[in-house]
This record gives sequence, structure tokens and C-alpha cells, in this order.
Amino acid sequence: MSLKKINTILAAAFILFILWFGTEYILSPETTAPGYGLPSWPSGDGDGFLVIKGIRDVVLALVLGILLVTGQRRALAWALLVEALAAYGDMTNVLVHHGSVATALGVHCLTATLMVVNGLLIMRETSKVATAPATPAPQPA
Repeated sequence: MSLKKINTILAAAFILFILWFGTEYILSPETTAPGYGLPSWPSGDGDGFLVIKGIRDVVLALVLGILLVTGQRRALAWALLVEALAAYGDMTNVLVHHGSVATALGVHCLTATLMVVNGLLIMRETSKVATAPATPAPQPA
């Protein structure tokens, strides 16, 4: 199996994973939120803040999906690298607020790091694309 195919499968898996848990936060934030890793959650009208995370994650997944489907592989690589910052931010948020270290590292940090690795692999793949040789300009007769 080619490197390009492996990278595509990994990127598609990330997209589906991000889309899945983003949708979970939108549809049932109160049951999904405890898996984030923080020790406590807003209640009552505060649940609306949880939906914000879901919307953010769905939008991040859609951006990656559009880049994958349209074949914009170099832009996909950059987007994976940049969007990994959201997962590192989630990890930092959990750690700063004395949440679950296991979730911070095992979910958020692992996800972010795998996104960075996938982004770098796609970047490496796209940098090896050979450029067409320059065609000499026609000379007047």
C-alpha cells in the first residue's frame, strides 16, 4: 500500500473521529462531557457552552474533509498541523483545571500528536512531488 493511500486513510479516520465526537457534544452534551476529562461541568443553562465545543469540532472536521475530498493534500497537511493545536489546547485546559491526567494525555495529547504525525507525513509526501522540467522558450528562426 502506498504512503499516499495510508495517509489518506489516516486523515479520513481523523475526520470521522472528530466529526463523531463533535456531533455527540451537540446532540447530548450532558452525557458526552464527562469524557472530556474536567472534574466538573456547567449545569442548567451552562450546557450551552458544551455545544460550542461540538460545533468547533464539527467545523474542524468539515475543513479537513473538504481539503481531503478536493485533493488539496498540502493544505490538508497544514490544516492537520494547525488543528492539532485545538487538541493540545483541550489537553492543557484539562491539566490546568486539575482534571484527569489520563484523559488529558491519553485522549487529547494522543489525538493531537497523531494529527501532527499525519500532517507531517502528508507534508513529506507532497514535498516529494517532482516538478515538471522547464520547457525552453522557442527560439526565433
